[in-house]
Amino acid sequence: MFFASTGAALDKIENPELVLQQTIRDMRDRVPELNNSVAQVMATERLLLKQKENLSTQVVDLDSKIKASVKMGRDDIATAYIGQLQQAQQDLERTGAQAEQAQLSSKQALKARDNYVLNMKKRTAEAIQLISAAKQAKLQEQLAQTMEAFNIGDDASTFNEMREKIDRRVAAAEAKLQLGAASVDTQMQDIEREAMDIQMQDKLLEYKQQMGLLGSGTPSSGKQIEAGNVNDADILDIEPANEKSHSN
Repeated sequence: MFFASTGAALDKIENPELVLQQTIRDMRDRVPELNNSVAQVMATERLLLKQKENLSTQVVDLDSKIKASVKMGRDDIATAYIGQLQQAQQDLERTGAQAEQAQLSSKQALKARDNYVLNMKKRTAEAIQLISAAKQAKLQEQLAQTMEAFNIGDDASTFNEMREKIDRRVAAAEAKLQLGAASVDTQMQDIEREAMDIQMQDKLLEYKQQMGLLGSGTPSSGKQIEAGNVNDADILDIEPANEKSHSN
């Protein structure tokens, strides 16, 4: 809850750390000024109390002088002292009232100074927390910026696109390679099959020649391939002729 309200407060100021530090300095700078004001109020109180004490002494002294003048039969002097005593008593009463008010003002000034210092300490602690939160927010912003540098969202889509293209090219190359290999294999198989047929025909002619089934005009080996095309019916037609020649 504190950090939520802190974040809202930080959004309203541009540089919260500097502002809060200046606020703390301003509050601390006011403490000597308040102490001077309180000291002046207390000095007034002490001055009035001193004046009250002097007036009290003066009243007692005048009272003694009046009594002494009366004993000496000097009514004129006693009357003069009585006048001074009345004035001193009035001053004492007025100064006493002022001293009481000064005492009350001193207590209020001291209480106000103490409340200010207490509030200043509370605000200072809160400001320190805000500054710490501001630093934390700054670090989080820097971390977020750093993490954004490692963001692969757009690159990932590019990678997927490139992967599809590469897969298509590989598939096409494999298909061409398989098609080419199939063609070569087919041709090689045809050649091998043709060579095997030639060998078989040559072998057949060789058997026929050894058996005397072929005439003196036996075709050359190059023509044996054509002779290899003689079918079995032709061979059977030749065999009766040979038997006839042996019977003759």
